[in-house]
Amino acid sequence: MAKVNKAVFPVAGMGTRFLPATKASPKEMMPVVDKPLIQYAVEEAVAAGITEMIFVTGRNKRPIEDHFDKAFELEAELEQRGNRHLLQMVRNIIPRRVSCVYLRQPQALGLGHAILCAASVVGNAPFAVVLADDLIDADPPVLRQMTDAFARRGASLIAVQKVARTETRQYGIVKLDTPRGGDYRITGIVEKPAPSAAPSTLGVVGRYVLTPRIFDHLRRVKPGAGGEIQLTDGIAALLKEEDVYAYEFSGVRYDCGSKLGYLKANVAYALNHPEVGPELRRYMRALVSRLER
Repeated sequence: MAKVNKAVFPVAGMGTRFLPATKASPKEMMPVVDKPLIQYAVEEAVAAGITEMIFVTGRNKRPIEDHFDKAFELEAELEQRGNRHLLQMVRNIIPRRVSCVYLRQPQALGLGHAILCAASVVGNAPFAVVLADDLIDADPPVLRQMTDAFARRGASLIAVQKVARTETRQYGIVKLDTPRGGDYRITGIVEKPAPSAAPSTLGVVGRYVLTPRIFDHLRRVKPGAGGEIQLTDGIAALLKEEDVYAYEFSGVRYDCGSKLGYLKANVAYALNHPEVGPELRRYMRALVSRLER
């Protein structure tokens, strides 16, 4: 079975829920403590053994390219100051063995279209898809869990988690075959169903490991609402000829596409940060004490 060496990062979205912060800066560059969301996503892919990062970008996304590029002036300044710690941090944002490819999505035509834009670079090989909005704290990282599972199973995998039935309109929802020995084969997938129509409460979150056959189906998918090509529709077609499995991962997910989820991620990661964690804990205890008076 071919190893998963490539990951696609769809980063062309406009991030309107975070305006005005995202008016001139990509939402993927919003920091959680001291690293942007896109760096957490790339680090997760690196931890899974992936060596080629494919970014599907759009307008105003140049800062993502700059972030992963060499910064000669900054490095020279840090070296002159003798700040070896920060210098090594800047130089090692990604390992040298990892390459980055940037493709342009000319129109915002949906997640399925963004992934289809990467077909020529991915080629005839399995690949991962990582949505930076979904920050997942896990050990081992979720993508590592999934690539290991793909190596054993040799079939496409979609990360899922249980959601409240009242929240099914916010997710793609999967229908599962009867589990056999821990196997959860997907028999159907529906994009954002009403709670009464949802086939389960397992919602799709932003991690996928897919076979290249998905591209053939995405090319045939008819645009839906807003003229968008949905990845969900491509997966629904793929199910008719290949097994696709739901992967219920181990880890804590933060929906950084929402303001509340983003704030929760910052608090959680800051509390575990060696530099600011201890002082933040003291501050929060004092704050809670004042609020409870």
